Amino acid sequence: MPNLDNLKKQAKLILRWHRDRYYPVATQIREGLPRFQNLNDREILDRAFRLSDAQELVAKQLGFENWQALKKGLTTMSNQQQPLVPHPVIAGAEPQLFVADVKQSCEFFTTKLGFKTTFVYGDPPFYGQVVRDAAKLNFRCVKAGVIDSTVRAREDLLSAVMTVESADEIKQLFLEFQSAGVQFHQTLKKQPWGAKNFIVKDPDGNLLLFTGPEV
Repeated sequence: MPNLDNLKKQAKLILRWHRDRYYPVATQIREGLPRFQNLNDREILDRAFRLSDAQELVAKQLGFENWQALKKGLTTMSNQQQPLVPHPVIAGAEPQLFVADVKQSCEFFTTKLGFKTTFVYGDPPFYGQVVRDAAKLNFRCVKAGVIDSTVRAREDLLSAVMTVESADEIKQLFLEFQSAGVQFHQTLKKQPWGAKNFIVKDPDGNLLLFTGPEV
């Protein structure tokens, strides 16, 4: 059962994101509050937005009409015997890569690695996401390298690991990237434990490991 204190904190976080002009929160607001549905991201962030609006958004995301209905519903639920909650399952992971130019990174991943751009936020862009099959990667624009490039290369400091299901697929993927002129930090190699993998270096020096199963 949701905890009211945690929901209050969530509402305050949404309010802070709006005040900080954090573009991804505009999508939440537009989808959750009908009065904002015809506004674009910039218009939503320019519009007055209060704590009561954020609380209403949290309530609607949980299926309640408003904040008061949410509080009443939680009280009712707490007075009833709750069924056992199954063990939570993490349905996915989205590595975040630090990049100097979100647009340039999206172009590299779409033209060289076969990804598709899911979204790009900001003007100029400061956040974005690309996807290929079940793999999702987020881009966060930073002004300077977060990790020393020399150390990263020497220590093979990986930014993301992506897997395929068979040895044939990892070979095909390597040949696909090779044909696209991708820069490799490590070419296709069979490791002592039996897996074949290779490492791609993106324009910002992020190291991306692509690996197949042990054979």
